[in-house]
Formats: sequence, structure tokens, C-alpha cells
Amino acid sequence: MPGITRLIPLGVLLLALAGCGAKQQPASPGTGASSVTAAIPSPAQVSAPAVISGLPDFSALVEAYGPAVVNVTTVARDEPVANGAPGLSPGDPLYDFFQRFGFGGPHGSAPPVRGEGSGFLVSANGYILTNAHVVDRAREVTVRMTDRREYRAKVVGADPRTDVAVLKIAADKLPFVRVGDPGRLKAGVWVIAIGSPFGFENSVTAGIVSATARSLPGDAYTPFIQTDVAVNPGNSGGPLFNLQGEVIGINSQIYSRTGGYQGVSFAIPIDVAINVKNQLVADGRVERGRIGVTIQDVNQALADSFRLARPQGALISQVERGGPADKAGLQAGDVILAVNAREIERSGELPAVIAGIKPGTEATLEIWRDEKKREVRIRVGELADDPGVAALQLADAADTGKMGLAVRPLTGSERLRLHTQGRLVVEVSEGPAADAGVEPGDIVLAVNGSGVGSVAEFRSLVDDAAGAVALLVQRGNAQIYIPVRAAS
Repeated sequence: MPGITRLIPLGVLLLALAGCGAKQQPASPGTGASSVTAAIPSPAQVSAPAVISGLPDFSALVEAYGPAVVNVTTVARDEPVANGAPGLSPGDPLYDFFQRFGFGGPHGSAPPVRGEGSGFLVSANGYILTNAHVVDRAREVTVRMTDRREYRAKVVGADPRTDVAVLKIAADKLPFVRVGDPGRLKAGVWVIAIGSPFGFENSVTAGIVSATARSLPGDAYTPFIQTDVAVNPGNSGGPLFNLQGEVIGINSQIYSRTGGYQGVSFAIPIDVAINVKNQLVADGRVERGRIGVTIQDVNQALADSFRLARPQGALISQVERGGPADKAGLQAGDVILAVNAREIERSGELPAVIAGIKPGTEATLEIWRDEKKREVRIRVGELADDPGVAALQLADAADTGKMGLAVRPLTGSERLRLHTQGRLVVEVSEGPAADAGVEPGDIVLAVNGSGVGSVAEFRSLVDDAAGAVALLVQRGNAQIYIPVRAAS
């Protein structure tokens, strides 16, 4: 059965969501084919081999930007083996098999799961974009260039909501891609993908844009680009180029009944990915706007009942009590037609548009109420955090300099609970900070008297400090200074 399948790395089982589809039947002779065949010359009329002209040549594009595309290989974290067999009970028929071939003992572990995907460099100093599902649970990530150079990569952050992850390798003067504008894409234009399908590195495939701003089940925050470019497992995280050599998307999912390519693939727009990347690099997490409404599509019957000229917009079916929409006066039955002058054609477009607005800022909604258009000003709230969303992976002291501290921003719920804005939660590994008494759960408010509001600020202040560093931390309801002598 067909379904939406993320292009998960090689070595990981493909799962497709159940759906339905119709088989396409070949056209029968004599049913509209005569007008086409009549234009084809007979063999007697052809005096020289036919030459097809006007088709694009992608070789210069691939030569120029192919070196910025990388192969990403991963080793996933080991899973504990229950009762000597991975996830099996003693009553399972396969339990004895795993016991016999070396999975014995209650403290054993399953063999590491290896995966493979694609990515591309977006800066000369080693930042790489790929899919979040490519590096999910990875304890080791290796990046291989087209010239066969290999680098161990650090996962800077991953955002499962958009399926975007950022990697960093310790290198500079690297080739990198140019970023285009997905908003200018039109159905029918040529695009190409470069990636590692089934492990075949730097494979190039071409096709056209089939549609833009596609909404997929479970992916409310990404307006996908649909193409007919051949992408397969291993293409995950690779770039989608336009004919100008600009990246306009990240290949992410396919619609398939087999797990392999069947003519429909989806890419994350590059503007969505770059926004996620910038937030992950700066703050270690992604902020998204919300207005607190439940919405549904407007069909013809609903359009008629609300006296709309045609079906369009997002119909509000429920308003969260006390939420941003409630405070702005929105009501069930209102139809949102536009946000900040950007038209909303279908309800599936609204979550991504609202999510892209910085929480705390005001937005202008154009709504339909009582058979006329109105404008409503609304202060956008923040979407609640998901566990693991935009998880900043700072596991060792090298990530934060000399003190053995790993930090992350407070989540939205933590900021509300602790009444602290934009500060950092500390996780402590072995090092000077742990020796000085800094504890997991402490919130860093200042370093040497300078306030910190982002991961980048914290790193800079710690790296610039010489000798002892005075950390002002909040622990429970108390604030205390902790002197930490930085390692030399």
C-alpha cells in the first residue's frame, strides 16, 4: 500500500504509512494518440539521425556545486539487550538463536546500527545541513567529501518538527552551495538532486517541480516542494538545485508503496531549513509561533454557508481559552484569509506561516466574519516544546571551552515556570565547573558580571575569560556566585 516514507538512512528498516492509490493504465491505440504519431516522420523520411535539442545540460552545475555535497554515515547508539536477545523475551522463538550466536547475558547489547545519508555544506567553515532522521540517535557521524577526505562531524542540533539537522566539521576553506528562494519556484521548472542513494555517492538525478507548498500528514510546519526527481534511501538530506545552481530544498520524503522511488518525492524548502539552522547554531533550539486555534479546511459547502466567493482560508473551529487568539478576539467561525498580507489558500498553510513568526511579536490577520473582511492584530505566542526537539548535543568540555560545561537554552515552559527569560540550563561533565560545585539544573545568569542570553554569548564569555570565572547561577529560588578556575 502507498504511503509517505521518510528517506531513512541505509541499514534502517523502511516503514510506510498505509494509504491507497490507483494503478495507471497504458493508453490504448486510437484513443487520442493519432495526433501525436502523425507528427513523427516515417523511416523513409529520415535522412539523418534525429537530434533532440533544447533540453538542459546539468554538467556545469554538477561540476561547480557537486563538491559541496557530502556523504553522511552514522553509527547509532547501542540498545540494551533484554535477557540476552535484542528486545526479545525468553519465550520468543528467536531468543535461543540470539543466545547461541553471542548475544548472551542480561547486560549484552545489540550490534550497532549503521546508516547512510547525504548532506551539503552551507559555509566554508564546515556547517552542513542534512535531515534530522539521518542522525537520529547517532553516537558517531562521519562526513565524506567528493575527494574522499573524511571528517568526524558534531551534531550541532536537530529539529524533528522540520526534519532538519545541522552538523559541524573542523575544517575551513571548504566548497559550499548558494542558497536560492523557494518562493519563486513554479510547477514545471527543472530541478536536480545530488546525493547517495543506496550508498552510490554523488549520484545526480533530474526532474521537475510537481507542486509547491504541499502539506503532508504529521508535518504541519513544513510546506514541502513536490518533485518527480528520483530520490531513494540514502538521498536523505541531500540538496535540490534549480538551474541557476542554487539550493532550493533538502530531499526528505517519498510517496511509495515499496519504500523506493515511485515518482513522487518531497523536499524541505531551503528558507525553512536556513531559519532552523540559524536558530540551532545561535541558541540550540527553535522558537515557533502559535496563536491557539483549531482549524479546518473550507470546502464548497462551508464557503457557501459563510457567503465566501470560493473555498479558501483556514476556518477556526475552536479557540483556546486564554490563548493569543482568544485575547485578540478571534472566534469559532472566523476564516483566516491572510497573515501579514500573505494569503492563506488552504488551512494546511497556516501552521507553517504562524510558526515562522517570532513569538512575542504582533501579526496582522485578515479574517472573514459576518460576510465581510476584517483585520485583527494578534500577539503571537510560543509553541510548546517537544521533548528532544532542537536538542543541542554538547556532551564534552570542548563544546564550551575550558570549564567542562554543556549548556542549552531554557524551553518555553521552563521560562514560564522559573520566571527567567532567555537564560541557560547547565549540564555538567567532568572538569573545573564540576569541581567548583556547579550542578546539573543550575541556570547561568551571568559570567563575570555579563548577562548571558544565548549559547553563543556563553561560549564567548567563557572563552574570553582568563583564570577564574565567576558564574552567577540560579539554583531553586536562590542566586549564588560560584568561582570556577578555567582549565589552562
